[in-house]
Amino acid sequence: MSTAPVRVAIAGAGGRMGRMLLNLATAHPGLDVTAAFEVAGHPVVGEDVGILAGAGASGVAVTDDASAALDRADVVIEFTLPEPSLEHIEIAAAGGCAVVLGTTGFSAEQQAVLDERAKRIPLLQASNMSVGVTVLTQVVEDVARRLGGAFDIELVETHHRKKKDAPSGTALTLARAAAVGRGADLDEWATYGRSGIVGERPDEEIGIMALRGGDVVGDHTVYFYGTGERLELTHRAQSREAFASGAVRAAAWLAGKAPGAYSIRDVLFGEP
Repeated sequence: MSTAPVRVAIAGAGGRMGRMLLNLATAHPGLDVTAAFEVAGHPVVGEDVGILAGAGASGVAVTDDASAALDRADVVIEFTLPEPSLEHIEIAAAGGCAVVLGTTGFSAEQQAVLDERAKRIPLLQASNMSVGVTVLTQVVEDVARRLGGAFDIELVETHHRKKKDAPSGTALTLARAAAVGRGADLDEWATYGRSGIVGERPDEEIGIMALRGGDVVGDHTVYFYGTGERLELTHRAQSREAFASGAVRAAAWLAGKAPGAYSIRDVLFGEP
């Protein structure tokens, strides 16, 4: 028996990620792009979604009315900025629209709001939607557990010069996985950059460094430094398609789920 496609809306449809999401969601056999939206005054407002996706006219125009867009969707894919994302999630929660959230840079207070909204709607949040990073996160936790305190943990991430937040959400996710494996509290032991006479490195410290430049999509390396040896685990994103394809897959999976907080691990591995 055939199943109706999931109605999906794309937030920030005129941005680099938004356009990639439009392309992939339009081509996905289980999804129907029924809405896309942008900020008022953006050049793509009024444009046909299908034409933007390179698939021919669809009859769906990009709107600047988020409420109207979410009324026409079962799931919204959101990769914008923290403040507009929170506004859109408020609208989604009021209307029962599920959310796939790839936005990063939320404060602790903003994250608390997201956690509350996940009690009302299905909300899948991930700092990185790629399969590779999802697997790497598990590997980092396991390696940190196996190596124990004899190895120092450092993490370096590199992104394009226009990225707003630092360190990246992915870097924090990987650092948190290392901390869990080590049995440490990341909030207590994280060090974000070093300058001056900082003294000897504490054993539990997890160093996190952010580099910015050029058009780098996203590189992350976790270093485990031992005596006489070191282990390096690296993920390099060569295209935003790695993130967008995971988000589109998540949207198809999330529709119809019970309210709650979900992760990309749930989609890929069926883990809680």
